[in-house]
Amino acid sequence: METCNKNPVFVSLVSLIFLLYSFAQFCHAANDKIRQGEALRDGETLVSENNVFELGFFSPGNSSFRYLGIWYEFDSEAVVWVANRDKPILGRNGVLRIEDDGKLVVHDRNDGVVWSSNVSRSSNNTAAKLSNDGNFMLSGDDGGSTLWESFNEPTDTFLPGMRVPVSCKRGECRHFRSWKSPGDPSPGNYSLCVDPNGGQQIVLWDNNNQRRWRSGQWNLQFFTGLPFMRDKANYLHGFDISRPDENGTMYITYTPLKHPKPSLFRFQISWEVGDGKPDGFLKIKSTKLPDLANLYPAALNPHNCKQNCSENCSCIAYAFIIGIGCMIWTGDLVDMQHFQDAGSLEFFYRLHHSELDPGRKISNLMIVIISLVLAGCLAASLWLLCRYKKKLKGEIGIYFPCLSAVSSRPCCMDDDVAVSDVSKIKSKEFSTDFFVPTDILIDGSQVNGPELQNFDFSYIATATKNFCDENRLGQGGFGTVYKGELPSGEQIAVKRLSVQSGQGLEEFKTEIILIAKLQHRNLVRLLGCCIHGDEKLLIYEYMPNKSLDRLLFDEAKKAELDWRTRLGIIEGIARGLLYLHRDSRHRIIHRDLKASNILLDAEMNPKISDFGMARMFGGNQNEAKTVRVVGTYGYMSPEYAMEGLFSVKSDAYSFGVLLLEIVSGQRNNSFRSFDHTSLLTYAWQLWSEDKIMDLVDPCIRDSCSPNEVLKCIHPAMLCVQDSPARRPKMETVVVFLESETATLPMPTKPTYTSLRTAVEEENVLDGQQVSSNHVTVTTIVGR
Repeated sequence: METCNKNPVFVSLVSLIFLLYSFAQFCHAANDKIRQGEALRDGETLVSENNVFELGFFSPGNSSFRYLGIWYEFDSEAVVWVANRDKPILGRNGVLRIEDDGKLVVHDRNDGVVWSSNVSRSSNNTAAKLSNDGNFMLSGDDGGSTLWESFNEPTDTFLPGMRVPVSCKRGECRHFRSWKSPGDPSPGNYSLCVDPNGGQQIVLWDNNNQRRWRSGQWNLQFFTGLPFMRDKANYLHGFDISRPDENGTMYITYTPLKHPKPSLFRFQISWEVGDGKPDGFLKIKSTKLPDLANLYPAALNPHNCKQNCSENCSCIAYAFIIGIGCMIWTGDLVDMQHFQDAGSLEFFYRLHHSELDPGRKISNLMIVIISLVLAGCLAASLWLLCRYKKKLKGEIGIYFPCLSAVSSRPCCMDDDVAVSDVSKIKSKEFSTDFFVPTDILIDGSQVNGPELQNFDFSYIATATKNFCDENRLGQGGFGTVYKGELPSGEQIAVKRLSVQSGQGLEEFKTEIILIAKLQHRNLVRLLGCCIHGDEKLLIYEYMPNKSLDRLLFDEAKKAELDWRTRLGIIEGIARGLLYLHRDSRHRIIHRDLKASNILLDAEMNPKISDFGMARMFGGNQNEAKTVRVVGTYGYMSPEYAMEGLFSVKSDAYSFGVLLLEIVSGQRNNSFRSFDHTSLLTYAWQLWSEDKIMDLVDPCIRDSCSPNEVLKCIHPAMLCVQDSPARRPKMETVVVFLESETATLPMPTKPTYTSLRTAVEEENVLDGQQVSSNHVTVTTIVGR
């Protein structure tokens, strides 16, 4: 040491290094804060005291936009918070400053405000500081009162030190929302937060507010729905989701480890098995607990939890988990999952005591023996059938047409499909087990896929409040339609087929096979289906404005359909039919186009519905014939009603009738006047006398253009001509409706009008009207 002290050069060098280090520390201390009156411009940054986090303007990925954000100082791409994620700045002219009222504000190059803390305080000493935990805090002049902090407005990152509240009473939570893309921090398609319904679990939502994933309940060590975390629980040491306090508020917090990992606590729970009670409980291990549980804090042990469930007639299951407590389920068990590993979670499902009697259960060995015997019998039967198929061919064709080798159609099809090109349709019979139908194939590709969701029956029952009468929208020969609401808030229409309705079963299969993959804005969307035993459900998007006939033929409501709205409905129906006839994968003939089968969405856009009677054409087929005439009085073409012939031209006839109804506001099948028996003959008389404006609904007559009316009625008169050859195809009709200069041929006088001898019932309730699909017998009378 003496040598060092005597060397002036060494002493000077050490002193200089010390002074430079002290100066750097002094400068750095002032680089984590911005004070009132100061500005942080693009290119300048704030760095937290320990060089952990940095705040400034940045451009993500290859974007040219600038955002104010916070990132880890050692990795500028690890952005944890963004201020102006909805309003990016173009160019490097952004400025962050504290205004005179104490508010934090980000300005763009035009001095416009793109982000604000929305908290102000009149003070000359307000300052904002970037702390070592990544929290950017705006404080008052005393340095102790926090006016605003970035931890209260998170983006997509949960940082240690955050205390995120969740209000169970109001059902609100503070969402962490994803970036739209790596180069775009604007709000993306998914958000995440703690379940606002009171469950101590993390839930992922999509943009439609639909629950897409959940972690399972938090038991103070790991999430019960993520079994792989059990052996790695130390990684979550310091993480916690509190129970709701007296105000119904929970908090999610995380404190990073500062000490060696603690040893895990292991708990052993002995469950008591009830005896002598009418009902018992089946123990299920290694399961992800169902969603939507009710917490019972008063039940302090498994015995109390079981007792609470036993004494509650609505309780169907319970579980007691250390760290969570007693959970009881009174509704449908939603989102359960069985895990392969043997975990410690135990779930108890309530059953009648007879179902828990071990003496009545069949051993696994017996089940195997019975299965082998049945399989052997089936194999032997098939072998015998193949061996003697030539001999049995005729007899089977007579007595068992479904098994006949020469049968030209699947058993589930009616005779109409036999006429169509069914060689391309392969359909397996539906399963009757708990979950979903087996594969349904069209051209070798599955129908039930991403386009068609298979719903669980209990899920739909919950959505429709167990198919209660107040949710009933309509009733017909096929069954009943109910309104439902999914947990996400999305409304649906559920068609529940009647068990006694054979026609309903055919309609069910037809709708799935024909329209599961049809996508067009003017066709009602089939969301999915459900098969559970004898229950068969079709789930559609819900149309808030119900069906066209509920407005069009109601004197008190028809004024809601002004001329512009009616014109849009006409054009939309025409485009929907054009898609079915020409632009879809298969040519579809609807066969039941009418006002009650046109549904209206919130913007009055028309959507064609009810494809139970529809038929598919294949190849170059243009026409088919059936001996089973089905349809609705007033809309059937003459050749279909008299001869059973249907084609795209029979749909065009129905469209023409519907078009005249929309313009006139009158039903064709109930039109009566002094010398006319149908709307068609009345329209022809006005057409021939050049008085066509007299046909227009009086409530819109003064607001519509005669040229536009003529542009609609002229195609309608062409569509309702007796001869199919004279009727235009829908592609020609669409051109007529959308063109201002198209030249149209003159129509011929309708000769026939349909008179009903048996009328199908149509029940109209307070909701969507759904017409019955009973067979309608129609006769044609010449005039």
